[in-house]
Amino acid sequence: MRRLSDGVEAALHCALVLTALPDGNVLPGRSLAELHGVSETYLLKHLRSLAAAGIVDALPGPRGGYRLSRAPDRITLLDIVEAIDGRGPAFVCREIRRRGPGKTGNPCAYKTDCFIKTRMLEAESAWRDALRAQTLADLVADGETMIDEDNKRAIASFIDEAKR
Repeated sequence: MRRLSDGVEAALHCALVLTALPDGNVLPGRSLAELHGVSETYLLKHLRSLAAAGIVDALPGPRGGYRLSRAPDRITLLDIVEAIDGRGPAFVCREIRRRGPGKTGNPCAYKTDCFIKTRMLEAESAWRDALRAQTLADLVADGETMIDEDNKRAIASFIDEAKR
């Protein structure tokens, strides 16, 4: 449908990692950036967007960091996508059918919405519904079966050392 920004991938991975934090702990943005091999500046921009959307809590100060603001089963993939890429439609009809040889100055000449616009918005609605139906808890379940044990131990160890 549309190309999602790279920030969506980073935000999804960070949110997934934050599900593993023990209650009362946070992970610093620097640690999340290190874990994912991205620059801290880049990642902090996306973490701020997640915080503004109420997906993560950002605790300030030298002992600060990030944690999920609600349970993983209450955070949809659409919540994360929209926090990073916005809520606006992916497809915007510019009414180009009203240009060129068939154009008319009469706004009533077209009795319905552009049928291309209608189809595109229906497809986008289905895409958003699919993301809305999947939660961060679903990603946790996927990780349980799809991440090998060595990688799980390495990530758990990293989180244990980096948590505050």
